[in-house]
Amino acid sequence: MTESYFVEMSKINKSFSDVHVLKDIDFNVKKGEVHALMGENGAGKSTLIKILSGVYTRSSGTVKVKGEEVAFTNTKDAEERGINIIHQELNIISHLTVAQNMFLGKELTYGKFGVLNKKAMKEATLASLKELGVTNIDPDEPAGNLSVGQQQMIEIARALATKSELIIMDEPTAALTDREIEILFEVINSLRGRGVSIIYVSHRMEEIFQICDRITVLRDGEYIGTESIKETSFDAIVRMMVGRELGERFPTRNTKVGEVVFEVKDLKLENLFDKVNFQVRAGEIFGVAGLMGAGRTEIMETIFGYRKKSNGKIFLNGKELVIKHPVDAISAGLAFVTEDRKDKGLIIDASIRENIALTNMESISSKGIVSTSKEAKLVSELMKKLHVRAAGMSQEVKRLSGGNQQKVVIAKWIGIRPKVLLLDEPTRGVDIGAKREIYSIMNELSENGVAIIMVSSELPEVLGVSDRIMVLHEGKVTQILNREEANQEKIMVAATGRVNNEE
Repeated sequence: MTESYFVEMSKINKSFSDVHVLKDIDFNVKKGEVHALMGENGAGKSTLIKILSGVYTRSSGTVKVKGEEVAFTNTKDAEERGINIIHQELNIISHLTVAQNMFLGKELTYGKFGVLNKKAMKEATLASLKELGVTNIDPDEPAGNLSVGQQQMIEIARALATKSELIIMDEPTAALTDREIEILFEVINSLRGRGVSIIYVSHRMEEIFQICDRITVLRDGEYIGTESIKETSFDAIVRMMVGRELGERFPTRNTKVGEVVFEVKDLKLENLFDKVNFQVRAGEIFGVAGLMGAGRTEIMETIFGYRKKSNGKIFLNGKELVIKHPVDAISAGLAFVTEDRKDKGLIIDASIRENIALTNMESISSKGIVSTSKEAKLVSELMKKLHVRAAGMSQEVKRLSGGNQQKVVIAKWIGIRPKVLLLDEPTRGVDIGAKREIYSIMNELSENGVAIIMVSSELPEVLGVSDRIMVLHEGKVTQILNREEANQEKIMVAATGRVNNEE
């Protein structure tokens, strides 16, 4: 082993039943480096890091940590060797407090009877969060009350608190604001300076070139190559990932926008947002931008009936909608792709077929009896359309990569042929090739007259696909920009509340 390597993985193979997902993978990480691991969804990234962190056992191959061969059978084995993982899907227990989540399984006690030292755990939690620059989270707050972004910061703080020598970060910035990302990068640079190694898994190419030292690319479960960030390029990495030229990042929009079909008037949810007014036209992609806590997700959830509005009206084709429950929204022709696919978007233990069929019963059944042939045809067509990579439609959703899970969420809603499609972070955790596929699907839907409302934390995405952009600040609409006039600077200024422009 080279002296500077902290981890060296050689000829790693992994199979699930008769599906060979990793084939002779070589991967190594130097001490004190930030090493990007990239590839399209289903390339094998998550499987490889789960083997390294003790979640999975390898079928064959060797893993060495600081020159010594290891065989982890669980995550505790890996943690004892200084390896910790922050999963893409959050492992927060909602009903426990922030401090309880931080010390779950590692509680601090005092006295011979092992009494919980709540004060010490609270103080340690505050210190860990402060290291990340987070000062607005109460350690006594139930974690389920926090935003996805805040929960992600707790996960990161928990990993940092273990004094790991290698931290695996799987899409760590997916739900973070730009400021939170800056803080995270400051922490990563500090850790690198102290000799801590980072494996950084992300689909955000800009981040890879900003924070990483080397990059390893996997494709279809095979090792493609490792490059120094300083000696490669965006286009070269894309070619390694997809095996071809990607072309333009965002597909050209030629959709002719029609008349107003959807309108929100004076929508309010107590203590979260107030006087939200906007209109969306047929065939329009209406982007929604703003910093974490601006109320973007809460507005979408209120429109769809997950939350009960305090005031306001919602109209579709000039008719006021009465939405007290998501069933009412679906019946009216609304569909909602939630940012939280694990808890709200999917039945994680069910199959792809069952998940897609659940929202499409009307088209695949007659008099309450499901036509298995219609069901199979619909699921097959949607899987093909969205390029869902799976062993088959009977595969459990929890066995899919995060990006393929997201495609299943989108597929199940496309199947109902909605009039209005609400998309909350639709490409979160999705690779660059699949992102373009999703943008193309959005274009196709808009060409068919569907009104699309898209929330995204990625400003290039908002600018690249939207016809108009609504910017929010602390629950209020600060500006609505046309595609031609919008840019990152204008959006960020409006997101900080420095602009007030009525539609």
